[in-house]
Amino acid sequence: MPARAIASGVISFGLVSIPVKLYTSASSEQVRFNMLDARHGVRVKQQYYSPVDNKVLDKNEIVKGYEYARDQFVTFTDEELKTLEADRSNHIEIVEFVPIETFDFVQIEKSYYLGADKGGDKAYRLLSRAMEDKHRVAVGRWAARGKEQLVLVRPYKEGLILHQLYYANEVRSFADADDTAKVTLSDKELDLAERLIDQLSADEFSADKYKDDYADRVRAVVDQKVAGKEVVVAAEAPRAQIIDLFEALKRSIADTKKPAAESADSDEEEAPATPRPVKKAEPRKHAARKKSAG
Repeated sequence: MPARAIASGVISFGLVSIPVKLYTSASSEQVRFNMLDARHGVRVKQQYYSPVDNKVLDKNEIVKGYEYARDQFVTFTDEELKTLEADRSNHIEIVEFVPIETFDFVQIEKSYYLGADKGGDKAYRLLSRAMEDKHRVAVGRWAARGKEQLVLVRPYKEGLILHQLYYANEVRSFADADDTAKVTLSDKELDLAERLIDQLSADEFSADKYKDDYADRVRAVVDQKVAGKEVVVAAEAPRAQIIDLFEALKRSIADTKKPAAESADSDEEEAPATPRPVKKAEPRKHAARKKSAG
């Protein structure tokens, strides 16, 4: 069944306008839990109350406020907020084209597939192909949901994809991280690390190889509980602590070789054994000695 578009819009650059449709590119499949009344097993309801008099408030008694200082607010009515909103046309205005190498993917917040809408097929394909040939991506503004979103549009599988971005002031600098990795690496450590990377390398990324094991475990336990079965959860074994980096690298490389070695061992076990007269004679002599000793 074809995906259903969540919105329609227009991409514009220069005098060119391209009608497009937006589609959700991904959605979370994480397991979610509800808050329940432990006595009756029903969902609890959330309410807003004033801590001044512990009164539960109705919706019409609540206003929106912006905290400009600690516990100091200015309030806004719905009409005032509407006057501050951008238009809701879903217009995507391309401002500039930049090399993809200059873009930092940490800025991506959400992604949407862009499909050509009626009358926009040729212009849509032309933009995708031209950006691909020039190795450029488009940076623009997207008027959506009353806000002006910073976006990036790039070629994707002979079409286009839109990334909604965080603004620069919303992205924390890596320099703010607790970077204590000011150390000197030996050639042996670097060589072992590179060997480990080589052993764990693949020709391409395949998302199908990975799954949410936590969600699978939760759903399996849910099925057991629904069936009235007792659930026994095994305690997680503690991980061995290896302090020495050189030793950790050596062990890691050895561990990546184990599956191949184990496979070779199993192949040897399945192969027909070659008769070895000397080894077969030893158990009989040993047994004879035991018999005579008895």
